Amino acid sequence: MQIITIKDGKEKQLLRHHPWVFSGALSTPTTALETGIARVETQEGSFIAFGWYDQESHIPLRLLSWDEARIPDMAWWKQAITDSVRRRSTFFQDKAGGTTTFRIIFSEADMLPGVVVDVYGTLLRIIISARVAWDHRDVIVSTLDSLLKPSLMLLTTDSAFCGAEKLSETMLYYQDGQYFNPSKRLDPIRFREDGLYYEVVPGKGQKSGFYCDQRENRKAIEAYAKDAVVLDGCSYTGAFSLHALRAGAKSVDLFDSSDPSLRQALVHVHINQDMKTIPQDSRSKVTTTVCDIFEQMRVIESNHYDLMILDPPKLAQTKAQAEGAQKAYKDLNRLAMQKIKNGGIIATFSCSASISAEQLRMILAWSAKDANVEIQVLKVLGQAEDHPVRLSFPESEYLCGYILRVLR
Repeated sequence: MQIITIKDGKEKQLLRHHPWVFSGALSTPTTALETGIARVETQEGSFIAFGWYDQESHIPLRLLSWDEARIPDMAWWKQAITDSVRRRSTFFQDKAGGTTTFRIIFSEADMLPGVVVDVYGTLLRIIISARVAWDHRDVIVSTLDSLLKPSLMLLTTDSAFCGAEKLSETMLYYQDGQYFNPSKRLDPIRFREDGLYYEVVPGKGQKSGFYCDQRENRKAIEAYAKDAVVLDGCSYTGAFSLHALRAGAKSVDLFDSSDPSLRQALVHVHINQDMKTIPQDSRSKVTTTVCDIFEQMRVIESNHYDLMILDPPKLAQTKAQAEGAQKAYKDLNRLAMQKIKNGGIIATFSCSASISAEQLRMILAWSAKDANVEIQVLKVLGQAEDHPVRLSFPESEYLCGYILRVLR
């Protein structure tokens, strides 16, 4: 087995089980290395971990096993996948069937770099963002198939990382033990979250098709939605809006840059109205607008909304983009604070890992100062429990949010 030596001073974080090793930390010449498993050692020759080396990856060495007795071979991958699924056993045991969508593998947070797997009813959606996961795609697929027997698996590469990882944008369908190309558009898969109904069409929609990381936060806003005039900014397919309607909102305005997403949101309203999970007059309470939320917030009516939900897409993919993202978050929240009614509620979020909860809190303080308002923090929010935060890998904490009251 090839051995990779780490430079003095660069091993401390790795010994604390951080899984990423960049090229500047490698003492071993890369010309002596090949793609595959490597034993990773300190300059003194002490064992750190076993990892996977690939010079084509933007993170050339990813650590997998810190147990010197456990080489990360195919059996290791099968066991790691199995363990990750079993840790979500309570979701599979939802006797009432109120929630049938959740994440079963959360990449490095589950010690499985570059692979995310979500359950949507009987569909599994696998998203690959690293070469090491792509190289092990077959064991990932076969293990999940044997464990869960899904009706369909959809495997895609993450377009946000394809360039950095030198991967092609790919979509593979897997059913009955083999990959296939569908000859026609596949039927929608229906699933539930907290008793509300949703649909995804396999192969359509943004990235995962549905974001279950906001599960608990969607429930949290219901306490503020009764009889409220609601703005759902960056609404995607309307999950926050459905919760607001269920709670008895007076009206809900959905804003999103994607017309197909808004049309799917209306489908969800109709489905849930038919299923009697939301009031029967809900469709008449809903409007949709295709727009840029940053521009739309400048033209909306002042003192009209009781509740605003601001859930923009990731504004900073890297730390280098964090400064621009901070300005954008500040601008968006300042406008919301200026436009909302006195005493109104804002639920605001960031899904950029490079913007911490503390940084977002500071941004909100700057926004409040510029808007000349006082802010009360009512709740601190984060990602759902099926998106665990691995303390040795702080990058796994990416979703943060606050429920605020605005006072003039």
